[in-house]
Formats: sequence, C-alpha cells, structure tokens
Amino acid sequence: MNRLKVYQQLQRIKQHIWARWSKEYVSELQQRCKWKSTQSQLQEGSLVLVKDDNQPPMCWRLGRVTSLYPGSDGVNRVASVKTQSGLVKRSFAKLCPLPIS
Repeated sequence: MNRLKVYQQLQRIKQHIWARWSKEYVSELQQRCKWKSTQSQLQEGSLVLVKDDNQPPMCWRLGRVTSLYPGSDGVNRVASVKTQSGLVKRSFAKLCPLPIS
C-alpha cells in the first residue's frame, strides 16, 4: 500500500469514530429527565460541550456554565457558558454536561 491509501484509511477510521461518538455517547449525556425529576442537572461551574449542528463534533466548544436563567415556571432552561472564544447563551438542549467525578 502506498502512503496516500494509508492516510485515507486512517482518516476514514477517525471520521467513523467521531461519528459514533457524537451519535451514541454524547446523546447519552444529554438525557431528558423531565418526567423523572424536577431538578436540573446543570449547575453553575459545570463543564459542558456546546453542540453546534453546523460543525463536526471535533470542533464543538468546551465551556463552563457561569449562570442559569429560569423560565416563567421557575425551571432553568437557558445557561450562559464561558468558552475560549467568549460568553455564549444556549438552551439546555444544546448543552451536553460532561461526567466528571
């Protein structure tokens, strides 16, 4: 095999791993517990991935929750996240909390 074929094969494997990781693992982190509990899993200081539908998972930003914004019913649904590029405000549906013990 020449070097180009090896490189293409490595790129294909890398893309396959990222596709599986983003579809299987990250979606498990983002479970909806609306009917199971009333408390939100996100708290100030939580480490999260900021999902972006227009970018591959390798380019998703890592950030830390700085503040939470409750809705009219008192349940937190939006958070401000400090990332490397600045402060962004996202809904909980676009945030994936990372399991850090």
